[in-house]
Order: sequence, then structure tokens, then C-alpha cells
Amino acid sequence: MAKKEIEQLGVCPRQLLTDVRSLIAQARAGVAVAVNSGIVTMYWAIGRRISLEILKKRRAEYGEAIVRTLSVKLAPEYGEGVSEKNLRHMVRFYEVFQDEKIVSALRRQLSWTHFKALIYIKDALKRDFYAEMCRVENWNTRTLERKIGGMLYERTALSRKPAKLAELELRKLKEEDTLTPDLVFRDPYFLDFLGLKGAYQEKDIEAAILREMEAFILELGAGFTFVARQKRMQVGPDDFYLDLLFFHRKLRRLVAIELKFDKFKPEFKGQMELYLRWLNKYERQPHEEAPIGLILCAGKSEEQVELLELDKSGIKVAEYLTELPSRSALETRLHQAIAHARERLLAQEQPENIR
Repeated sequence: MAKKEIEQLGVCPRQLLTDVRSLIAQARAGVAVAVNSGIVTMYWAIGRRISLEILKKRRAEYGEAIVRTLSVKLAPEYGEGVSEKNLRHMVRFYEVFQDEKIVSALRRQLSWTHFKALIYIKDALKRDFYAEMCRVENWNTRTLERKIGGMLYERTALSRKPAKLAELELRKLKEEDTLTPDLVFRDPYFLDFLGLKGAYQEKDIEAAILREMEAFILELGAGFTFVARQKRMQVGPDDFYLDLLFFHRKLRRLVAIELKFDKFKPEFKGQMELYLRWLNKYERQPHEEAPIGLILCAGKSEEQVELLELDKSGIKVAEYLTELPSRSALETRLHQAIAHARERLLAQEQPENIR
């Protein structure tokens, strides 16, 4: 239609235009979700059918041959979706997610590309963690791959718990969408994007974070909203200043962050407890949970942190890395931390007479 003809039609109410655009967008999104859900369901069913056929013969070489033959027969008809490689993904999909109810719960939020990234994670708890966090925080495929590559699971407190406790926490997330601090906070935090090298002080870290706030929030995780820097707290005649204050939507609580350029010291606990009590008294809203604190340090003694029982005060302590080690060195470090944390937790659960 020509511009002149459009002008002759008169003014279109802005709200009407907005509403119709919104209806079109909603319908398109609904169609996309339905199509994705259908594809995931179909691929799971195909994987199941092939797996059952292979089980009948109980021969690995038969499985190899049947997948190859199926692809040759079906590809001319249905294209790349039934390539040999994709059929193998479908078989793996069924092997990993055999419970159809779990697939049904995830398929509206997770696409086939999400599932392809998940199905080759061997550790079931780790796989469940990424699947549920993907669902709850609405990660796209690129974000999921980045989180897996950045060893997010290994950096959470959840990974350091005995399997039964971790399973209970994940079940609560699945059934109630309840996000706990152990799923939100991590250790260590990767702050390599700040570009800090050589000697630097706390004010340099804070200034770099403010410059790179978007990247810092991405590293903190979904749900964090920046509230203030150098938050002033007046206690009697004295003024105190908290480095950074955030709010977490899912946890429904304020998060106080203190930055330390050196190793953790026991006196940091008292400082953070003062900040949290002040926030609880003067800033906490009626619908919110108690504020929680995060002390970011260049290093820490696990024994000191354990003896101080910081969790009882709502305080987390984590290291930050401004320069990342090699992948193998990081894996070794995190796996050792997980093993030591699980050993400590198991030792705490044993009765005194058994120790």
C-alpha cells in the first residue's frame, strides 16, 4: 500500500497497534514452543524405539548397523533430522532420560539443542543440576554451554554435598521451583574479565566491577539486581560502608558483597555480621528473607571458615580468580575441593563414639 493511501486511512490508535503486535508475538511464541515440544517428544520416542530394538538382539554391532541402515532409508524422505549422527543423539537421549515425565516437564523450556548439550554429561546429579537451572533461569543454549564450560556445577556448594543431600535439594527445585543459596552462590568466582594484573587494591577491584557490571552480574548468575555501591550505614556516631549491595529476586533477599584483596581473616566475619544486622533492621522489606552476605577474597583457609560456622550467620566466603589457570589445573583444584568438602560433611554426620 502506498504512503498516500495509508495517510488517507487516518490515524491508527497507538494502543490498538501495540495490542495487535503483542497478540501476534504471543501467538508466534506459542507456535514455536509447541513445535519445539513436539520435536523433543518425537526424538525421545524414536530413541526409545531404536533402543528397544537394539536390546532385543543384545549385540552392540547390531545397534551400529541398525542406526546406519535407518538413516540411509529415512534421510532421502526426511532430511538431516534423521542423519546417522542425529539418530545416535536420540538413542543417547532416551538412555539418559528414560522417564517420560521428566522429559515432559522440561520440553517446554528446553530445546533439542539444550538436550544435546546435556545428554553427554555422565554424572547424573550434574546433568540434573544443569537441566533444572536451565529451566528455572531460562538459559539459551549458548549460556548453557558457557556454564558447563565454566564448571558452574563444580563451583556450587551443591556439588560438595553427599549425593543424597544434593538429590533432595534438586528434587525441591524440580517440584517447588525453590532456589537455595547453595544453588546460587559459587566458589571460586571468575573475574578474569576485569583485566586486573599485578598489584591492585580493593578500590581497584570495585572500580573494575562497576565498569564491567554486566559481566559481573553474568558471573554472579541470573536473578541479581544491582542496588548500591559503598552503601552507607550509620551506627551511633560511626559510619560504615558496604562495598556492593544487590537484591536476588528468586531468593527474595538482599545480598551484601565485601571485596578483599588479601586472604580471608576471621575478623571479616564480625564486619559482615554488622552489615547484615543493619540491613535486616533498616532495609529489609516485610516480604523478604533475611539478608545474606558474600565475602570475596583472594584466598581462604577452609578450616578457619568451617570453625567460624559462617553459614549460621548467613555468610558465604568465596575466592575470586582474576587470572584463570589452565583447564586441567582448574579441574584438579575443584575436584579436590569437592572431595575434601564431602569428607568433612560425612565426618560431621558420624556419632562421637564412632570417630
